Amino acid sequence: MYEIVIIGAGASGLMVASKYKEKSIAIIDTNPKIAQKIKISGGGKCNVTNAHVSEQNYLGDPLFIKTVLSAFDQNELLAFLKLRGCEPLMRKDNQYFCKNSADEIINIFKKEINNCALFLNQSVLKITKKENFLIQTNRKTFEAKCVVVASGGLSYPKIGASPIAYEIAKNFGHTTNATSPALVGFTVQKDQFWMKELSGISMVVGIRVGDKRFCQDLLFTHKGISGPVVLNASLYWNKGLIAIDFLPNGSLKKYLKNSNKLLSTALPLPKRFIKAFLTHLDIGDKPVSILNEEEVQKLSQLKNYTFAPAGNFGYSKAEVTRGGINTDELYATNMMSKLVKNLFFVGECLDVTGELGGYNFQWAFSSAKRVTLSAD
Repeated sequence: MYEIVIIGAGASGLMVASKYKEKSIAIIDTNPKIAQKIKISGGGKCNVTNAHVSEQNYLGDPLFIKTVLSAFDQNELLAFLKLRGCEPLMRKDNQYFCKNSADEIINIFKKEINNCALFLNQSVLKITKKENFLIQTNRKTFEAKCVVVASGGLSYPKIGASPIAYEIAKNFGHTTNATSPALVGFTVQKDQFWMKELSGISMVVGIRVGDKRFCQDLLFTHKGISGPVVLNASLYWNKGLIAIDFLPNGSLKKYLKNSNKLLSTALPLPKRFIKAFLTHLDIGDKPVSILNEEEVQKLSQLKNYTFAPAGNFGYSKAEVTRGGINTDELYATNMMSKLVKNLFFVGECLDVTGELGGYNFQWAFSSAKRVTLSAD
């Protein structure tokens, strides 16, 4: 029998194991190696956290999120890594990445969990509880005093994503809020098919969705639109309109003032983009000086182009899963279930989702650090 069985060898599961490495621990994961999401994230350099982290960067219960983050913030995470020989570098938008590769973090956790029993290439089928927990996998049955569910959400199915966390929660009486892909590209309606012709073009835009606004790179793809600004917008979009400002750093009036230049030259935008946009608006690429009032009005859409996305690229392209296990049913002070003693849930399986920029790894590590065994 183990004191703790951890379901999932990702960021949150490994951090829990490192916190309790002196105890008898078994870690179960479907992958042949640990930390597969850490390995592939951030272009292989793992966007581990951000210089500015608060509950405002997350979708979920603000008070719950604030309480959890306060236990282990970005500065404490960076200090934890530095003490173990890894010093992430700050890159654009205050994001921290590993200097060389995500292996820097993975190697830290390999050492941290050296005394833990690893059971890889195993899938948890179900968990029951009498006096202790019985964890049944496709290979064997484990017994444990405590169970920590850190198996993530539904994004990245190619690295073993599964709904097991939600199934475990449901079987023990927990509720799960509707899940959907998040930090993911948008597909477009027929009226926006002109965007597909621009595949490969990247440009800085502002996107407004609800009361949130982001100003970052947008990337046109053969499926629709992607890039950091779209991924962030996707976190807050359910249905309805979004608005794009294609000229976030200037006014249209400024560029249309007293000019005999062609529109494609006068506007500081990629030529392929502006020509496709003009065609979409049914305006020719003409000198600014001969524009009529109706055409200027149409061009104002460059500052506020509204449309409803058709949908998104799905879980296979999503960075994370929105929705998940209802945090009202957990104690924010120790991540334990309010319904079942010694059952803990951490990381992405919870109904807490961060914006792009290191926030989801920070959440994984912070929630893991919050785990406090009842005997502690």
